[in-house]
Amino acid sequence: MLLPYLEANRLEAGCDEVGRGCLSGPVVAAAVILPNGYKNKWINDSKKLTKRNRSELVSEIKENCISWGIAEASIEEIDQINILNASFLAMERAICSLSVVPDHLLIDGNRFKSSLTIPFDCIVKGDGKYVSIAAASILAKVYRDAYMEELAERFPCYGWDKNAGYPTAAHRAAIQSHGASPFHRKSFRLLPDQLKLDL
Repeated sequence: MLLPYLEANRLEAGCDEVGRGCLSGPVVAAAVILPNGYKNKWINDSKKLTKRNRSELVSEIKENCISWGIAEASIEEIDQINILNASFLAMERAICSLSVVPDHLLIDGNRFKSSLTIPFDCIVKGDGKYVSIAAASILAKVYRDAYMEELAERFPCYGWDKNAGYPTAAHRAAIQSHGASPFHRKSFRLLPDQLKLDL
């Protein structure tokens, strides 16, 4: 079972992002404030859960948390300020969308910067250590996967309903065959160096 807090009796918000390594779509972040000492043996790093498990846990998290927020940074913002800064921006927006201001932030990863004055700790692989970060990872992934599934209906050739925009062999083969869509990140290397793509 994951740890319920970094420091007891403090309002902590776990924050995580999803979609940083994708070739298409926005980067999505979520922030979650859980009651101090909240435990749930099923909540874990979203990558370790099945799609069904994640979907079932969304309502559990939203019903039991003090506050939750989801936000994104667009493809245009990713291309303009780079994916790392866009990830920070999405996390800041998710934190700002919380209905309660947390005392402290638990950020998944090793870096974070924002205009916020809330103190924070960066925790490497935090989504496998702290329940609030894991809860945020679940909300962000379910939201983004659903978004990519909707886009897949408009652009079925890329298989976004299966790969969520990640650089699978099938996804790259589709880019080579059909070219890039308006939802691909132009600042990313969409194809290996030996293949050419006219953007």
